[in-house]
Amino acid sequence: MTVQDIRSFNRFYTNVIGALDYSRHLYAPYTLTESRVLYELVHPEQGRRLDAADLRARLNLDAGYLSRILGKFERDGLVERGASEHDSRRRSITLTPRGRTTAELLDERSREAVGALLDTVPAADRGRLAQALRTVRTVLGDGRAAAPRSEDVTLRDPGPGDLGWIVARNGAVYAAEFGWNAEYEGLVARVVADFAQDHDPYLERVWIAELDGRAVGCVMCVRDEAPGTARLRLLLVEPEARGLGVGDRLVRAVIDFARGVGYRELVLWTNDVLTSARSIYRRHGFVLAGETPHRSFGVDLTGQDWRLPLQQARE
Repeated sequence: MTVQDIRSFNRFYTNVIGALDYSRHLYAPYTLTESRVLYELVHPEQGRRLDAADLRARLNLDAGYLSRILGKFERDGLVERGASEHDSRRRSITLTPRGRTTAELLDERSREAVGALLDTVPAADRGRLAQALRTVRTVLGDGRAAAPRSEDVTLRDPGPGDLGWIVARNGAVYAAEFGWNAEYEGLVARVVADFAQDHDPYLERVWIAELDGRAVGCVMCVRDEAPGTARLRLLLVEPEARGLGVGDRLVRAVIDFARGVGYRELVLWTNDVLTSARSIYRRHGFVLAGETPHRSFGVDLTGQDWRLPLQQARE
């Protein structure tokens, strides 16, 4: 990475934003900076009223420039100034009904313009684009971008390439965290191939957890050999998405699905070293049914069978 790399990207992105902002008169009759001030006023942090000092800090604006903008807004009937709730020496700034309507109109135009830009991006590339944007914000110090929330995660059916992702990420994550060799990846590949080639869509299903357009977790529900029994397989949560309740949501999805289609029992096989996964299973009512030492995936392990009677599962 060089200074020239960043400057080159800045020139490129400035041209993109210029095409959006000016050729379509996106913010008319206001400038981009004036529109940013309106946006901050319509989205105050934690509902508190803002004053000029707050706006200067958020937008890194010169005090005189901001004063002229606010004066223009007052003349246009967009804002009102009043006593600050936190400091008697300051005056709070709030939007009038006309100001809120104007801000919402500009925001709607912006969403439409960016939506039109995204329409030119192939669906397969949007997750990669979202991740790249998030990486730039995180690396350059935007703390807000570094803290994904549980509500940002969605569960969906697998799309093209997702089954291959399950194999690749299981192999990579377990090799990195537990030292398991390619034998485990081969096992996962066989499980996934069996599902892809022959599964009953009514009784078997795969879930992908997605965050910012990229897969961060997975789980499967398949028929077991025992009649009336379903098996939970291949629960995985990427390290970056842990702590967001992804594993709990994936396991709950399997339980709800299995119960909904009439399975009487849900079973799974895991290993003693997977402490986080075992905690999730226990929270959802699974009971340890047996343990067997074995050597697999290049290491010594203790395999565990867990069972959940679906008619008696804890909510």
